[in-house]
Amino acid sequence: MQRRQNTQRPTPIPVTCSFTVRRSDELLSFLLSRFEGKLSRNSVKKLLSDRKVLVNGSLTTQYNFPLAKDDEVKIAKNPIRTQPVRKAPSEREVSSIQPYILYEDEYFLALNKPAGLLSVESDKEQRSAYSLAADYLRKKEKNCRPYVLHRIDKETSGVLVFAKDIRVHSMLKMHWNEDVTLREYIAAVDGVMEEKQGTLISYLKENQNHQVYVTQDPHGKKAITHYEVLKENPPYSLLRVTIDTGRKNQIRAQMDSIGHPVIGDEKYRNIPSPIHRLCLHASILEFIHPLTEKPMRFSAPVPPEFNRLFR
Repeated sequence: MQRRQNTQRPTPIPVTCSFTVRRSDELLSFLLSRFEGKLSRNSVKKLLSDRKVLVNGSLTTQYNFPLAKDDEVKIAKNPIRTQPVRKAPSEREVSSIQPYILYEDEYFLALNKPAGLLSVESDKEQRSAYSLAADYLRKKEKNCRPYVLHRIDKETSGVLVFAKDIRVHSMLKMHWNEDVTLREYIAAVDGVMEEKQGTLISYLKENQNHQVYVTQDPHGKKAITHYEVLKENPPYSLLRVTIDTGRKNQIRAQMDSIGHPVIGDEKYRNIPSPIHRLCLHASILEFIHPLTEKPMRFSAPVPPEFNRLFR
């Protein structure tokens, strides 16, 4: 049974400024450092009590809320009245994450994120894998929160891992590209590939509409993608894809650039999808545990509807 899509778009929250956290800190301390010489301590506290501070898209009023590297802190133009301060989640809210949990220990929580769910909530959309994880962890322990290690696109399904320990998060984020040993995706693309395996090396830039595109300009971000064909059923090909660099929309932009866009990708060629979703799935993420130095491997099964395209 197909779920009905909610066509109502949330009203964006106007913001006056936005900051990216560079190192672990507490929220009040972070805001005081950003507004030093511009706002008094009382004025900064008032931003919190007036409900104007968002952390990863979620309203936060707690002075000592823990921040980690790459968290996004935004200041809303007006007090936020429509979004409640997070209260203790209900059993129903907590249970909504249970089907997605792939793995959990004292350091990590790994989810099989469904397609259509943001990795991290925004000021436009509050429901996300991050918010589900936050509700779940706070139910277990009041001051526990997830820490963002990486993201996958809203339209992409698959492995999404959060840290539960701020020290482990900081150690991993410091050398993320070196510690990650495998990032594997399964993609169904348009057309039959002439070369059944290959490597795509190019540079990526982002235009004013926030769409990533391929360029040969070395001032862009270098992207390296390897692929091999697993199955073919014209007009489609099923690929195993591994990436050396985790750039935004990397696989989608590079596959489009060689004339084989991912099926169902509305950002690029908008090839209609028989399974009514983007045919891209994050199947494996592997990295070195910063404390034990052992490999951590998380995998999410390929959605069965992908294989139905190739019967």
